Amino acid sequence: MAFSFLPELVISIVVVHVVIVGFYYIKSSKNPLLPVSWPVVGILPSLVVNLHRLHHYISFDLLTPSGHSLKVAIASIRMFITCDPTNIQYIFSSNHTNYPKGEDYAEIFDMTRGSLFSADGESSRRERANFQSVLSNPLLVGLMTKCCHDKVEKSLLPFMAHMVRTNTHVDMNDMLMRLVFDLYATTIFSMDPTCLSLDMPSVHVANAMDTVMEVGFVRHIVPAFFWKVMRRLNIGPERKVAAAQAVLRCFIMDMITERRKKGHIIGQEVHIDVLSNYVNDQNYNDDLLQATLITYMIAGRDTIGTTLPWVVYNLTKNPHIVSSIRTELAPIMSRKAAIAGAVTMMTFEPEEVRPLVYLQATLLETLRLYPPIPIERRSVVSTDVMPSGHPVCAQDIILVSIYSVGRMESVWGSDCLEYRPERWLSDDGRQLRYVPSNKFPAFNSGARLCLGKDIAIMQMKIIIAAIVCNFDVKMVDGQAIDTKLSCLLQMKNGLKVNLSKVQM
Repeated sequence: MAFSFLPELVISIVVVHVVIVGFYYIKSSKNPLLPVSWPVVGILPSLVVNLHRLHHYISFDLLTPSGHSLKVAIASIRMFITCDPTNIQYIFSSNHTNYPKGEDYAEIFDMTRGSLFSADGESSRRERANFQSVLSNPLLVGLMTKCCHDKVEKSLLPFMAHMVRTNTHVDMNDMLMRLVFDLYATTIFSMDPTCLSLDMPSVHVANAMDTVMEVGFVRHIVPAFFWKVMRRLNIGPERKVAAAQAVLRCFIMDMITERRKKGHIIGQEVHIDVLSNYVNDQNYNDDLLQATLITYMIAGRDTIGTTLPWVVYNLTKNPHIVSSIRTELAPIMSRKAAIAGAVTMMTFEPEEVRPLVYLQATLLETLRLYPPIPIERRSVVSTDVMPSGHPVCAQDIILVSIYSVGRMESVWGSDCLEYRPERWLSDDGRQLRYVPSNKFPAFNSGARLCLGKDIAIMQMKIIIAAIVCNFDVKMVDGQAIDTKLSCLLQMKNGLKVNLSKVQM
C-alpha cells in the first residue's frame, strides 16, 4: 500500500521526459509528428510536438482521417475524441446523465467548484435555475444592455478616436478584452474598473483570469498526479495559478465585503446587478458565492472578450463583408442623422440592432470557425456505446472538439473553411437559417445550453456595429495570428491594427 503511487510516479517521469524531448523537437523541426500511439505514453509525443497547432492537429490529423471520432490514450488517460454531431447529440442531450463534467473537471477548475461552471446533477440543476432567474430579470437585462451602450459611447469610441488622432496603432485584442472586462465588472458588481482608458491601467485581475484558463489547459493534458504534486510543491504553472487565484479571490471578496457594508440600497440607488441576487442568500457561503461570481465573469468576459477580436480579424480580411454590414446599418444611420443632425460618432440601441440579420450572421460565422471554448470535456459514468459505434468505458474522458465541428465538410459543405456569413441566411437574405446546436455547439448544447446566448449576441452586435459604422480597420502587416495554449481560443500575440475615421 505504501508504494501504490509508484505507477503514477513512473508515468509522470515518462511524461516529463516526453514533454522535454517534444519541445526540443519543436525547436529543431517544422514537420508535425504523426499521431502514432506508443506504449505507455500513447499519442503524447505527437500531441506535445503539435501543441502549437493543437486544434488543427485534432481536426485534421486525428478526427478527419478517422471519420470524426476515435479512441486514444495519453499516458494513463483514456480518451474518446469526437466532432460527430450524432455523438454530440447523444453526449449532451439524449444520454447526458451518463456524461457529466465529473470530479476531475471540478478539480481542474477548483476555483469554480460548486458553481454552474463545474457542477453536475442536482447541484447543476439548482445553479442553472438560479442563473436563469437572474438572467431573465428584465431590470438586469436592461442594465446589461445600457452598460454596453454606455461603454461603447463613453469609452470605446473615444479611445479609438484618440488612436486615430495620434496615428497610433491599436491592439484590438487588448482593447476589446478591456472593454468587456469593464462591462461585466459593472453589471456583476456595479463597479467600473475603467480598464479601457487612455492611461491603460494594469489589468491584473483580467490577467489572473487568463492564467486560470491557461493552467487549466495544462491540467487537462498531463496526468492529475503530476500537476497535483506540482501544486503541493508550489512549483511550475501551479505556482503561477496559485498567485492568480489569490488575486481573483481578493478582488471578488473585496466586492462582496463592500456590498455587505453598504447594503442593497446606497442613498437613492437600488442595486440591480448580479451580486445583489446572491449576496444575502443563505444558501451561498463565501466559497460558493466567489465561485458563482467567477462563473459569471467567465460566462461573459471570457466568451465575448475572446470572440470579438476574431470578428474584427475576419472583417479586416473581408472588406466586402464590412460593406454589407454598413449597407444593413445605413437606414438606421440615416434615420438617426435626420433626428439628431450631424454627429461625430454613431451608436446603436438594442432595438435598432436586434433585426440586423447579416450582422448576426457575421457573428455566428465567427463563432462557427473560432468558438471561444474550442473543446468541451466530459467523463463517462458507465460503459456505453456511442452512435458512431465506439465503445466507451467508465472513467474514460470524452473530448468534444467544437472547433472541429465548424470545419466538417459533411455539415457545412465544401466551403466549410471559408468565412461566409451568407451561409446563415435564407435564400432571400431576410431571415437566419436554423442550425441545431449539435451541429453548432458554440453555445453548448442540450442540458447545458448557454443561458446568456441572446444577451451575448445583443452586446456583440452593439459593439461591432459601432466599430464598423465609425472606423475603417486595417491589420498591421507582418503579424502572425496564433492562439494561446489555453482552455479559451484567445489570440496569442494580439491583433494590431491601424484605424481611420469613416466619413459620414
